Amino acid sequence: MLRAFFSAVVLLLASSSVALAQQPTLNGQPPLVIGHRGASGYLPEHTLEAYKLAIEMGADFIEPDLVATRDGVLIARHEPMLSGTTDVADRPEFASRKVTKKVDGIDTTDWFAGDFTLAEIKTLRAKQAFAERDQSKNGQFQIPTLQEVIALVKAESARIGRTVGIYPETKHPTFHDQIGLKLEDRLLAALKAEGWTEKTAPVIIQSFETANLKYLRGKTNVRLVQLVDADSIDKDGNIVLVAPYAQPYDFVVAGDKRSFKDLVGKAGLAEIKTYADGVGPWKPYLRSARQLDRDNDGKPDDLNGDGTLDDRDRVLVPPSDVVRDAHAVGLFVHTWTFRSEPRRLASDFKGDPLKEYQAYFDLGVDGLFSDFPDMAVRARGR
Repeated sequence: MLRAFFSAVVLLLASSSVALAQQPTLNGQPPLVIGHRGASGYLPEHTLEAYKLAIEMGADFIEPDLVATRDGVLIARHEPMLSGTTDVADRPEFASRKVTKKVDGIDTTDWFAGDFTLAEIKTLRAKQAFAERDQSKNGQFQIPTLQEVIALVKAESARIGRTVGIYPETKHPTFHDQIGLKLEDRLLAALKAEGWTEKTAPVIIQSFETANLKYLRGKTNVRLVQLVDADSIDKDGNIVLVAPYAQPYDFVVAGDKRSFKDLVGKAGLAEIKTYADGVGPWKPYLRSARQLDRDNDGKPDDLNGDGTLDDRDRVLVPPSDVVRDAHAVGLFVHTWTFRSEPRRLASDFKGDPLKEYQAYFDLGVDGLFSDFPDMAVRARGR
């Protein structure tokens, strides 16, 4: 009797282990958690402090978006424009640096990283980009270089006993080419110095453009990801494409009429597979949400009655086939961006971000970007 009991326990444990191992991801492993700009829901984005916090929270990768300084140093900023994430607008010594430039075909007035030396960048301080988030750390943290981010990741990996990767994005590659500060070779040189040149390296490079990824594919074996953007979703949850979020900008320059939406069709995914290892669609491409008009008054219903229309007033629609189609051609799928504020969650999730993560894990995504990596790790179960 006792022997039968222990045999049953062993079988139960074995079946549980198999269930845990067999994830609906491309490789059957648990999905990755990527700290989006670090733990940017808690601290000013793209700072060493935000990256370190994301690692402490259990992120597998951290994401440094890369732009270049005037003297050719790669730094971590979400955009080449600086006013949204630094105190540059409050610095009278840099008032004359505010200029208008075309970024992806759009006239943009701001302070641009490419007009500052690294020494000048280091005098700036980071700030929280989202007004509804904690602003108490504004002005405390510097803007890091790529080299400083790599050094942090290596030191933290050694300290905690697990490998943490970097997931750099080359920001606006065409723009940087046009101002004589090409990003790709600078990034490759930094990775080569670390011995990070193969698929096994703790590096994944991403871009919203295609031409630079094809260039990179000819220069390195590290994993590459084609990002897929859009402007918004309409009342029915359909993807809305408006410039500059309608096409990769290199398509615009080349006269290619295809859109981002075309990239996640079967033909587009097959083409991506020729130069990249994964695809990174904005999450509504995988599962979107629509508004309701139950009283037929021609206006969207305010489902929670708070007087404001936001994601809480949308309901989920059935998932698309993008994950299945990407997996079918051998591409992994890393989607973005997950944020915990209730107003960013569809009504189905009832204000619980863990339910949103689970909905996308159930689709078989291979990884996701989160401003709150602790919540993503918790939802994943480790």
